[in-house]
Amino acid sequence: MSTTATASFPAVQTRWHHPLLWLSLAMATSTVATLAGLIFDSRLLDGAPLWAKPFKFSLSILIYAVTLSWLLGQLSRRPRLAWWAGTVTAVFLAVEMVIIGGAAVVGSRSHFNVSTPLAAALWSVMAASIVIVWLVALLVALLLFKAMLGDPARSLAIRAGFVIALVGMALAFLMTGPTADQLNSFQGIAGAHTVGRPDGGPGLPLLGWSTEAGDLRVPHFVGMHALQLIPLAALLLELGARRIPLLRAATTRAGLLWILVASYLAALALLTVQALAGQSIVRPDTAFTVGGVTLLAGAGIAVVVVLTRGRRAVAAPHPAA
Repeated sequence: MSTTATASFPAVQTRWHHPLLWLSLAMATSTVATLAGLIFDSRLLDGAPLWAKPFKFSLSILIYAVTLSWLLGQLSRRPRLAWWAGTVTAVFLAVEMVIIGGAAVVGSRSHFNVSTPLAAALWSVMAASIVIVWLVALLVALLLFKAMLGDPARSLAIRAGFVIALVGMALAFLMTGPTADQLNSFQGIAGAHTVGRPDGGPGLPLLGWSTEAGDLRVPHFVGMHALQLIPLAALLLELGARRIPLLRAATTRAGLLWILVASYLAALALLTVQALAGQSIVRPDTAFTVGGVTLLAGAGIAVVVVLTRGRRAVAAPHPAA
């Protein structure tokens, strides 16, 4: 008689970091309030809806706070350090959000604004807050590499997702230097999202990403959300393994996730180079189009190879019981 292999996954821990959950609740409230502002307040700031930035940051911080709260719950070692890491993150993200929301209330820019001593001081506080949040995230990443996260594929997804998110967060620092035009004709703004043209031109709905120039918010956004997308992919593979024998081997799922991680990093690099080249994401030239197609084709071939090897392993005869 032969036996059939079945997938067995460690239970997902459900401990949560409470200060981060409180922050996420506040950001959920802020998301609703700023959405109302988008709907009922037609004012514009630099060509974009006044409440677009507070809305986007409220939603982004909400997602990050919930994700980090769950991730910190996976750390059974050094729980006190993990608690402080989450608490410090919650405090400084709240500081950033208060400044962004306050600037919108008075109809002023929050980012890159050094037009007055007060505006410069607030921008400095925001910049310092983000540096602290990034350094704490780096600490959490190191703790996750030392933690026992159970299933190898899940562990890979969590760790790789966090590392890529750190890269994506760090790309924001490329926006903080003054442009050549700003240096030539200083108007109280030092820094820009776009490359090749001033901020405030035509952009994608809600996201605001430039449709005419390079925009560093694109790789920043894509990199940050690897923290959610790659672990989510691991979860979907685990769920699929309950019905698809081919996915029950941890090596197969890990192989697929390695392809996702490598492809994600390559796409992040491509988007960063494209933005720095002053090229809009919606208007790629031939070189970037070929690069994107090549990346997709390579990932597809790699997936076929991994699944083919996994199918052979499943088809191999099992030892007699």
